[in-house]
Amino acid sequence: MRIISTTVIAFRALRRNKLRTILAALGMIIGVGAVIAMVSIGNGAKAQVEAQIASLGQNVISVFPGSMTSGGMRGGWGSASTLSIDDADAIKREVPGALGVSVEVRDRQQVLANGLNWNTQVSGVSPDYLGVRGWPLSDGEFFTDNDVRTTAKVCVIGKTVADQLFNGTDPIGQNIRVRNIPMRVVGILSSKGFNFFGQDQDDVLLVPYTTAMKRVTRRDRINSILIQTQSPDLMERIQADITSLLQQRRQGREPDFTVRNQLELAEAANANNRIMTILLGCIAGISLLVGAIGIMNIMLVSVTERTREIGIRLAVGAHGKDVLLQFLTEAVVLSLVGGTLGILLGVGSSQAVSQLLKWPTQLSIFWMILAVGGSAIVGILSGFYPAMKASQLDPIDALRYE
Repeated sequence: MRIISTTVIAFRALRRNKLRTILAALGMIIGVGAVIAMVSIGNGAKAQVEAQIASLGQNVISVFPGSMTSGGMRGGWGSASTLSIDDADAIKREVPGALGVSVEVRDRQQVLANGLNWNTQVSGVSPDYLGVRGWPLSDGEFFTDNDVRTTAKVCVIGKTVADQLFNGTDPIGQNIRVRNIPMRVVGILSSKGFNFFGQDQDDVLLVPYTTAMKRVTRRDRINSILIQTQSPDLMERIQADITSLLQQRRQGREPDFTVRNQLELAEAANANNRIMTILLGCIAGISLLVGAIGIMNIMLVSVTERTREIGIRLAVGAHGKDVLLQFLTEAVVLSLVGGTLGILLGVGSSQAVSQLLKWPTQLSIFWMILAVGGSAIVGILSGFYPAMKASQLDPIDALRYE
């Protein structure tokens, strides 16, 4: 009952000076609101990056051309493609745990259909490509191993290409000319949007890799190899096996390839997000500290103004711990009210940022609970000194205070 009565008295005392109470709570409201909003923005950015990386496929290992040396000439990463179809076949044949393997032969071409033209990425890929990338079709079908063997003139297009060249009509069965070669559209990819690098993934035209190499690019080398593993736990082991296999195929020459897994890409991307979230959290923490200082200042002023009241309470039998509890409760109530309103401000701010600026945000229940608990702790810490000072006043001196 003492706690309840003390809390009621605390609310009455705070209500007597409404403007001062509001100003004291304002620092806590802004501090907690800033923490919630900043963390929501940071979590939203992290979730967006993870979704974009997931759009590259699940449990994917990528092999890229690496640094190379030819005669007296040396080049860095990606300076020349030294990967071949035989490398991809060897990985598929000799590396256990590789569920799907697809090569990529990329080139940009001006393509034409229905009297319209569009510059897009033409990618030669394997039949396993959709499974590796986790990319379903919205219509039609994908090309087969037989299409690869016969260098068939078929293609599967992304939504952007369909919108630009067919203007709402059904592309299935129609032809797209690539380097004046008619390619029959057999499928349409579902929309994936932009990836982590800001590229429109839907702006693509897929053909069998043999068709791309013999009819479009006229190259005998590939740009990359994509490998899907059975689970994330196997990625490091399979990555090491791929590296060892490709090095054996080069018979001891300097490595001219680079093997990267999806987890490394995600970790690199999230490292930047963590730094941003920490910086935003520090800024919000400073606001919270300012709020705590404001509460301490207000409580010190309150102790000074209510010196005679404290003296009367002590004179009629109240103990020092009762006065301590009284002022400590006022500080905690002030912080909790400010923290609760701060959560509402933070939630509202994050939603406003999401709606107005189109930035991704993701609210965290954990941080909301932490904000309420943190505001209570801040109230105890900031109110302890003023409460202790009030509890140690001499009743006679307090009654004489003017």
